[in-house]
Amino acid sequence: MSEPAGVLGAATAHVNVSGQPPTPTRRGTELTMLGFVMGLLVFAFVIILENENRTFSPDVLLYLGGLLGLFVVSHLAIRTFAPYADPLILPCAAMLNGLSVAMLYRLDPAIAHSNAAPKQMLWMVLSIAAMAGTLWLVKDHRTLARYGYTFGLVGLFLLVLPGLLPCSLSCVGGAKLWILIGPVSVQPGEFAKILIIVFVAAFLVAKRDLFTIAGRKVLGVELPRLRDTGPLLVAWAVAIGVLMIEKELGASLMFFGAVLAMIYLATERASWVWIGIVLFMGGATVAYKLFTHVQTRVTNWIDPFADAQGDGYQMVQSLFSLGSGGVVGSGFGAGHPDIVPVVSSDFIVSAFGEELGFVGLTAIVLVYLVLAMRGLRSALAVRDTFGKLLAGGLSFLLMWQVFVVVGGVSKLIPQTGLTAPFLSAGGSSLAASYIMIALLLRVSDAARRPQVARPKPHTPIAQASTVLVERPT
Repeated sequence: MSEPAGVLGAATAHVNVSGQPPTPTRRGTELTMLGFVMGLLVFAFVIILENENRTFSPDVLLYLGGLLGLFVVSHLAIRTFAPYADPLILPCAAMLNGLSVAMLYRLDPAIAHSNAAPKQMLWMVLSIAAMAGTLWLVKDHRTLARYGYTFGLVGLFLLVLPGLLPCSLSCVGGAKLWILIGPVSVQPGEFAKILIIVFVAAFLVAKRDLFTIAGRKVLGVELPRLRDTGPLLVAWAVAIGVLMIEKELGASLMFFGAVLAMIYLATERASWVWIGIVLFMGGATVAYKLFTHVQTRVTNWIDPFADAQGDGYQMVQSLFSLGSGGVVGSGFGAGHPDIVPVVSSDFIVSAFGEELGFVGLTAIVLVYLVLAMRGLRSALAVRDTFGKLLAGGLSFLLMWQVFVVVGGVSKLIPQTGLTAPFLSAGGSSLAASYIMIALLLRVSDAARRPQVARPKPHTPIAQASTVLVERPT
């Protein structure tokens, strides 16, 4: 089986060095799974029309046809640029994104002046184009390590930029996370997290010895040397700074959690985790004492019913929505999730919990889990350390964000305002999620691609060395 030349810097055919049969690309499996996803989405739209007593309209065909076309384009892009990529990564993302479009289509008539579904379809077009462009540009994930520090500086700039702008250009819902330019709004932190993951992976590969040198033992725990904790302290300081200037707990929590997880992946030393937990607890205590918005989040977490018509209104409505869904839900299109504020973005998990119930919401979380596990599997299989840290960091970031979102809307942890990847309405989140998927696909392609059997150079006979062999007598 041959492949286009130049993907991994070799012009020779990809031959299995061990002599085993050629590795299948599994693109047929991916296409079959996309067909299964499309069938579920058709069923979802039919259920919505039935439960809402809507008459069939051509816009349903437009949504379904658009989803089918975008899935096919995504599949062809992977078949062209990453033929050995994991066959389950794209179907998982397509399932989540398709359910998002179906839910937004169901919510639009119930929310005044809402046209979230057509906007999400437009953002989906741009996001899949970004995924295909990333696969085309990044032909080898290892090249990203060369620009690690540049990515880190750009990511840090994007992370703090909204906090430096006046509130008229960055404030939405009290948090300074956006860049508002007329009717267009962009959340640069969504892209910053990917750039920072690339930087941290490149930094850990270059400075591996800095984190693996043993320090002193305290109470049976082997702690690193004090001067080696500098990068973690810097990450902690940046997280606190983001919390101060942007008034948003979620962004700082995501940043610090991702850095801490990648340090643990690189060192496998639990001492780094304990140090991170201590820093987090200290930072959270300071933030609670200094910032009123953090105090409000904690108060709403402890007892949202104390101010059910004020600051606790969102959480109270979210809990009622999840509770009314029960085990199997009210049915797609048969509930009342529109009574939850910001249900199309921050609290869209509550809408799925009400209409699909505990069973349906668990299935959605399992799709996220499969997506993250395939990313971790690629991290284990890829041959280079940078690829392992990159895929591992992106996979952890995905599950960490899902945990924070689901935990927030269910009152397990304080609500942070983060969006659910692929599910929530919003262009920045969706585009960043598809770029993340593109990088996971690139790493998995390198992990599954057979090693190249390089032919030995031909030596002219005049230059060939000779060996004298004595004939036995």
